[in-house]
Amino acid sequence: MFRKILIANDGSAGAATALTAAITLAKQSKAELHMICVEELPQFPTSIEEVIEEKQEANHVFSDVIARAQAEAKAHHLKLTAHVVAGHAVARIVEAIEEQRFDLLVVGFMGHAALYNRLVGGTTDRLVEMAPCSVLVVK
Repeated sequence: MFRKILIANDGSAGAATALTAAITLAKQSKAELHMICVEELPQFPTSIEEVIEEKQEANHVFSDVIARAQAEAKAHHLKLTAHVVAGHAVARIVEAIEEQRFDLLVVGFMGHAALYNRLVGGTTDRLVEMAPCSVLVVK
């Protein structure tokens, strides 16, 4: 059914649930499994030191996220290829889907207040709208 599956992982509990679903689907479909983590840098950094500090902090967080995800995939006899990119989450994930021709994006549901979602819109909502492939939102 699916050949290449991409899981978006920000280290949240929702992303962990989505990872489990992506592993199950990859195993059933005999699909390649990839994971993307996006380092969101400050929009208006005051100095280069602020950017460096944010990047170092994100690298530390994502190294743990990647290690846990790869261990979970390995326990199911799957290889998980991790990609860490910097930028705006939606744009970078859509770009990765287009470049590597993923046919399924798996994301965790992020529960935000209804007012926030109406005013700003959630990352998950924008990914569902903009992704050029099927999207599975896991609760």
